[in-house]
Amino acid sequence: MFSGKEIGNIKGLSEKEVSERLRQHGYNEIHSQKKRNVFLIFFNVVKEPMLLLLIGCGTIYFFLGEHKDALMLLSFVLVVVGITFYQERKTERTLEALRDLSSPRALVIRNSEQKRIAGREVVKDDIIVIKEGDRVPADAVVLSSSNLSVDESLLTGESVPARKSDWDGKEISKHPGGEDLPFVYSGTLVIAGRGIAKVLSIGTHTEMGKIGKSLQGIREEDTLLKKETGKIVRNFSIAGAILCLLIILIYGFTRGDWLNGILSGLTLSMAMLPEEFPVVLIIFLTLGAWRISKSQVLTRRAPAIETLGAATVLCTDKTGTLTLNAMHLTTLCVKNVYYDVDTKKVNSLPEVVHDLVEYGILASQKDPFDPIEKEVKRLGEFYLSDSEHMHNSWRIIKEYPLSKVLLALSHVWESPDKQNYIISTKGSPEAIADLCHFSQFQQNEMSVCIEEMANRGLRVLGVARAFFKKTDLPDAQHDFHFEFVGLLGFIDPVRATVPASVREAHEAGMRVIMITGDYSGTAIYVAKQIGLENPEQCITGLELEVMDHLQLRERIKTVNVFARVVPEQKLLIVNALKANGAVVAMTGDGVNDAPALKSANVGIAMGGRGTDVAREASALVLLNDDFSSIVHAVKLGRR
Repeated sequence: MFSGKEIGNIKGLSEKEVSERLRQHGYNEIHSQKKRNVFLIFFNVVKEPMLLLLIGCGTIYFFLGEHKDALMLLSFVLVVVGITFYQERKTERTLEALRDLSSPRALVIRNSEQKRIAGREVVKDDIIVIKEGDRVPADAVVLSSSNLSVDESLLTGESVPARKSDWDGKEISKHPGGEDLPFVYSGTLVIAGRGIAKVLSIGTHTEMGKIGKSLQGIREEDTLLKKETGKIVRNFSIAGAILCLLIILIYGFTRGDWLNGILSGLTLSMAMLPEEFPVVLIIFLTLGAWRISKSQVLTRRAPAIETLGAATVLCTDKTGTLTLNAMHLTTLCVKNVYYDVDTKKVNSLPEVVHDLVEYGILASQKDPFDPIEKEVKRLGEFYLSDSEHMHNSWRIIKEYPLSKVLLALSHVWESPDKQNYIISTKGSPEAIADLCHFSQFQQNEMSVCIEEMANRGLRVLGVARAFFKKTDLPDAQHDFHFEFVGLLGFIDPVRATVPASVREAHEAGMRVIMITGDYSGTAIYVAKQIGLENPEQCITGLELEVMDHLQLRERIKTVNVFARVVPEQKLLIVNALKANGAVVAMTGDGVNDAPALKSANVGIAMGGRGTDVAREASALVLLNDDFSSIVHAVKLGRR
């Protein structure tokens, strides 16, 4: 709960106003696809060419008086529908559980009181209160905030949290992406800070809702299996029709018995049709779905298993699929000397870096939610738990938040003797250099260190400290005399199983392409780590913007790394690969990934961190978000 002072004179909506808005705009929810009931499943199954053939044969046999044969053929259809229904219901139950886990709640101000409600009950013009750990319930404009950072990767594909600023009343773009925008979006996660915002859009009118609605304009391509069975049915039907016609003509002209000729022709043409084929096919596909479920891959559409086995290109996200999606503090830099944390023995962190870890913790929240702050604290507790560098009993006196002009935040702590203040700050290296009043020589030295760390795929933060006599604290961080402490290097480690899985994919003749919203330096580093082909060649989102379709089709033949890509551009990449004749499997987790997932030959959604929209647009759902599970599923699909 926020204090009354922070809320000020905000009253929020009255219950009468809430009821009126609910009546006008409805609930804050995106209507997902209708649950597939027995009749819908039956309709979708019997649309398959082979089953239409079975039904046609059974009907003809019935009218010919061959009731036993007719019942046998139609019973095959019921067996196929029964197996498919069981598989679909099993999948729907799992997806329902995932939806329940991702259903957000909201803290709103109504009648001058804070109350927590279900996210679907948020209405337009509601005042919402958000803090770290909260899922934003609707699109809203930020009225006031403190150090507010939001993970918008579901909408933008960018793994780095976006900083938010307060709205100044000016009209600016409301689209997600970019720093210091005063807007937050439905479904995104607050990583740090807190804020008060006014709801602008709910339900299908949010950015998330618009993407879900746009899926209706994308036509799903028939699977390879459906195309092949269609050809078989057509060929058998033509052959059967020709044979039937020949028998009729022979009977008619040689015996003059046209009726028996028709019956004999129909019987012979029916006999040559492979009516057992659909049953055998669906049984094998169901067995395939069961097998790949053991690899944490959930099947939403059974024919996709065969298409997955035929895939020639696998497009995958980086964060969370190839990597752990967990920031690890691996490198400490003090006085231009690097210390690799991973190679140090337990309790043997060099004394020279103790201050860096200490002030990194002091520049973080006492009970952090931000993954980076949690990692700094974890490292400190692991190495320095029994030392004078840990200050669990200290009290924060004041906090200086990040701003547009200075990307650093400071915490002011009261010293144990209560006579002085200790100030710890962390932020972008450039901001820390500014606070420490670096000379040009010092800035050049730092730039070399930052470049070295960036080339190793590290995200770099600077740390500084200051001391202040106990008196009135200044208004700005620049009024302290900061001393530079060092640099912290974080990395999202590659999953241990990924390099071997990429090698397996290459050996099986499958090309692996990494598409990420991260920086090109980080993308190239990860590409080298996992063993992608031509890792140095990279196409960025900016290059994609100016590239036409033909240019992209040519470049994409050799490039396997795409960086700073927004999810809308994933659709361009998928279409270019398909235009080159590739069978494309595509992974995705965000709402904006859904069009690309639906357009790909096989869409694979993330189950753990994915959205409902992405899951419903996909044919397969990856429950553990692990790349190696996809490769294993491909191997099973080829059996």
